[in-house]
Amino acid sequence: MRLRYRCPGCRTTSNLHDPGCDFEGVDRLEVETAHTDLLSVLSARSVGEEALREAVPGRWSGLHTAVLSRLRGDQRVVEDNGSLRLLEPEEFKDRVARPTFEPLQTIYETGSVPGAHDHSVFAMVAFYEMVGLSWEEARENTVEWLRESGTWDRGGFEESAPEELVDEKKHVYEEGYGWKQAATEAKAVIDRRL
Repeated sequence: MRLRYRCPGCRTTSNLHDPGCDFEGVDRLEVETAHTDLLSVLSARSVGEEALREAVPGRWSGLHTAVLSRLRGDQRVVEDNGSLRLLEPEEFKDRVARPTFEPLQTIYETGSVPGAHDHSVFAMVAFYEMVGLSWEEARENTVEWLRESGTWDRGGFEESAPEELVDEKKHVYEEGYGWKQAATEAKAVIDRRL
């Protein structure tokens, strides 16, 4: 499992922000510093949000607020009884194994259909990369999804095994391609066919 310090606006891991990103022009080092300010406190203990604001080194900024919001949205940080808690790696891995937002939720729950397989597998691999799973974890989750969702049983694959299919998408993981366009296109085909 990896944790990359992504921009809380556009999710970039470089100084090149998407056009219109609220943090366009913010240096990569500032983004990383905001992440480490929060994580250094949360990795030591659970704290309330006000205590977190007071515990970070230096002055709390809008960037800190946005990073905290992104960490919550990505399910890295959760609130338990009024305290913020950084999830342990295994607990996080279990939470993100099942996408909970569209269009990935439909793909995950319904499975893919012939005509959508390439985009569906692409989207699942890219999603698991985005949330910080290692290649081995992303591969394992995608193979498991292919089998459990009924996707593999529906056929339409040239490959002889799910593992072979997923291995052919390793470049998606390595290049850090986004999942949204592929997932949107796959969901449209799934919705028409099911």
